[in-house]
Amino acid sequence: MATIPKRVEERLISGIKRFQPILVSAKSRDVNESDTVVIVADILADVFGYDKYSEVTSEFSIRGTYCDIALKLDGKVRVLIEVKAIGLELKENHLKQAVDYATNLGVDWVVLTNGIKWRIYKVVFSKPIEQELVAEFEFPSLVPKADPTLELLFLLTKEGWAKSAVAAYHAQKQALSRFFIGAILTSDSVLAVVRRELKRISPGVHIALEQINEVLINEVVKREVIEGERFHEARRTIARVANKPLRVLKTDGGPAIISPQPTEDQAGAVEPPKA
Repeated sequence: MATIPKRVEERLISGIKRFQPILVSAKSRDVNESDTVVIVADILADVFGYDKYSEVTSEFSIRGTYCDIALKLDGKVRVLIEVKAIGLELKENHLKQAVDYATNLGVDWVVLTNGIKWRIYKVVFSKPIEQELVAEFEFPSLVPKADPTLELLFLLTKEGWAKSAVAAYHAQKQALSRFFIGAILTSDSVLAVVRRELKRISPGVHIALEQINEVLINEVVKREVIEGERFHEARRTIARVANKPLRVLKTDGGPAIISPQPTEDQAGAVEPPKA
């Protein structure tokens, strides 16, 4: 995770303390959607650091319809936020509405919130359009000075956005997903290593890569991991980087770490946050 500037940390802590009772009171009064939008806009300005008058746009027009809030940075819409009344449970059709807005505008990120619950999604422009839940939190339950809380909220801050914090967080989460791990375990390079170790244990025994793969798929890896588009997309991603040259990363006294050389489009990218 990128280092959080002290002033941002202080703003987050004071903002959490200020808005937690406001949200609890609003929920007890069951305020409507319009009033919830006002509170969310205030949170975006006072907690997350956006300029309320130039970077937070309410009732943003998209092809004849309106999204509740759009966040603009450098004059470009970066995030679309769909807000529901504070007492309303967030549902799948609410998410679809937000993703439809993002699809029409070509925006990668959407937030669905009722003020209490906040969910950040990455829009995947595939066929069909999909979305991935990247992070979520409940504002009244946040612990103001806890590092995990601040790191999570930093993803949505203006400063975090400038550092591509949410994109890096998503990249790490995606890399550690069961689909990527499953795809790596069943890749030819890993199967070859497993076969080598099995031959070391049982010399003279012929073992084919296909046999190891079959055991992994049928007896080791869960079926839901290796079925579906997310697994196959992970395999395609791995195949694209399979032939990259490796480099040795220096460590502080520990063993050397072998890592693929970055491609041109990856060079200079934000380093994924630490787990």
